[in-house]
Amino acid sequence: MVSKFPADFIWAVATAGHQVEGNNVNSDTWFAEHAKPTVFKEPSLRACNSFELYRTDIDLVAGMNLSAYRFSVEWARIEPSEGIFDEAMLDHYEAMVDYCHEKGLKAIVTFNHFTAPSWFAAKGGWLAPDAPELFGRYCGKVAERIAHKIAFAVTLNEPNLGRLLKWIGLPSFVHDLERATLEACSLQAGVPKYRLANVLLEEEMGDIEDGIAAGHVAGRNAIKAVAPELPVGFSLALMHDIVIGDDATVRDRKRAECYERWLELAKNDDFIGVQNYETHRFDANGLVKAAAGEQANGMGTVIDADSLAGAVEYVYSNVGKPVLVTEHGLLHEDDSLREAFIPAALEKLHEVVTRGVPVLGYTHWTLLDNFEWIFGYEFRYGLFSVNHETFERIPKGSSKVYAAIALAQRS
Repeated sequence: MVSKFPADFIWAVATAGHQVEGNNVNSDTWFAEHAKPTVFKEPSLRACNSFELYRTDIDLVAGMNLSAYRFSVEWARIEPSEGIFDEAMLDHYEAMVDYCHEKGLKAIVTFNHFTAPSWFAAKGGWLAPDAPELFGRYCGKVAERIAHKIAFAVTLNEPNLGRLLKWIGLPSFVHDLERATLEACSLQAGVPKYRLANVLLEEEMGDIEDGIAAGHVAGRNAIKAVAPELPVGFSLALMHDIVIGDDATVRDRKRAECYERWLELAKNDDFIGVQNYETHRFDANGLVKAAAGEQANGMGTVIDADSLAGAVEYVYSNVGKPVLVTEHGLLHEDDSLREAFIPAALEKLHEVVTRGVPVLGYTHWTLLDNFEWIFGYEFRYGLFSVNHETFERIPKGSSKVYAAIALAQRS
């Protein structure tokens, strides 16, 4: 079993709106899923039907002895048309927060987990000059309704994902399809540039990151104006980047491109969210994939229990703010690997905590096998599998392992 963490350590699990709710028809991602051609393997459709079954999901979280649930609110539902806010959707997400409280769970709420309203994308998304202002206005509306009831506000999810995917080295046809998807969306919407936050063109990444960074500041300020004491930050995707040999040139270039601006931005926040799944090993020539005989995850990199702890230490050494692990998990069909991976990674994280790094909590990704963006339903990270016809949630062994850890930690 895992060594004892501090008594106030948060034990959580995460989902994201578009990936589980279903029928997010006013969103940019839904629009892109149905474009022709599209980079998305399949459309999200009803996903896990969590919009209707959110109480079932929250019951699962509480049933695992956890203390918090991280979920996202969908901008496209709350503001389906520019400047028009849907009070019924604000009621819905407030009801989710209230049900968390009823079940003894803190709510960790992500205000934007990649997806945005289709009208926002049609304006150019984060390339639009008024994008930060529009996002700030939306954050303010949501904060007015729920900020006084939640434990943490995460403005944005993985604003550096585009850079990371470039370093992971997706096949060139994927990037060609991304370009074709955006062209098809622009044509169908009748606009010059229909743009998403997670389907990116390399030549636009810098400008989009500028918009997202300004959006974070606007969102944070809007939330703080409503709830000054609420901890606000964003979540950053990080690998544990290590060097094989003595040439760190490539590793350090990757860190500079993927992390530096965001680590600097986080210095003005209350915490930084760390999202970690992989260890990337670099030699002088670049990324080193798992060798023959090494156990690899679904992305082809070695399964490494040290990865999360390494990422957390790196972030804290650069930001100096408390760390909340907002995502961590394992992409693999074999759940027995996940059963072993969770306690091993937590034990390594415990070592970091004992060395004085202020880690606020751990959030596992994800509660349910869900819609994993361009990969559709092929990639499975869940503690529960889902029958996408009946929407039955079926526990995996890893859910029981995590529940036992949480129970031991809280007893």
